[in-house]
Amino acid sequence: MKRRQVLSFFGTALASLLLAVCSTFIVPSVVTAQSNVTLLVSAAASLKDALEEIKPIYQQSKPNVNINYNFGASGALQQQIEQGAPADIFISAGKRQVDALEQKGLLLPGTRSVLAKNRLVLVVPKNVTGITSLYNLKESKIKRIAIGEPRSVPAGQYAQQVLQKLNIWWQVSSKLVYANNVRQVLAAVESGNADAGLVYATDAKISDKVKVVVAADEKYHSPIVYPLAVVKRTKNASAAKEFSQFLSSSQAKGILKKYGFILP
Repeated sequence: MKRRQVLSFFGTALASLLLAVCSTFIVPSVVTAQSNVTLLVSAAASLKDALEEIKPIYQQSKPNVNINYNFGASGALQQQIEQGAPADIFISAGKRQVDALEQKGLLLPGTRSVLAKNRLVLVVPKNVTGITSLYNLKESKIKRIAIGEPRSVPAGQYAQQVLQKLNIWWQVSSKLVYANNVRQVLAAVESGNADAGLVYATDAKISDKVKVVVAADEKYHSPIVYPLAVVKRTKNASAAKEFSQFLSSSQAKGILKKYGFILP
């Protein structure tokens, strides 16, 4: 009888031990699978509308992943990442900013790709007539021309390249009004605070207050591409890679195309 009691005691103890060990290895994995993840995507301002539309579609299939966006000028976002600001994914409107982060070892190797391409266009308020060319910017009736700040805004860098190639940069430089991002350029033209502006075709497409005069010849500026990459110090590398891959899916591409982006 005593022997049976001893065996029963050891059997119960062994079962409890096995249960404790299994709990240690199994339960955390279940909790991890169900835990919520928040990704911060630092992205060029010109991507705002498209990325905002993509977000709920992605979260339908990944309800545990919350996407937050930090929109701004690509150069400013680059500097934020360099200075240690939080970011899981960086999407620039220019190659130069991503190159700089890559050279400093701040991007996760093997995660860089090109999301989309764009065109640079000259826009004026919708009721303005008589402007048919970039050369019209030299005329006295054009008082203020809005462009992005070339040091930090890729759209401003492209605008400067175009105006220099056309040999009119110095003739119009006194008229230039610099904005902190391309959406501010668009807003300046929409409000009439600028007589003309150089923005992306996608920005012009979302506005009913401006009209496109002409697209800049692509041979006059660097290729307008949107590279993306996962930031190396992310604490959610797996989730960041998954969202980056989704941005190249047919669903995401359809939305980007809808907003006028050119697919790579």
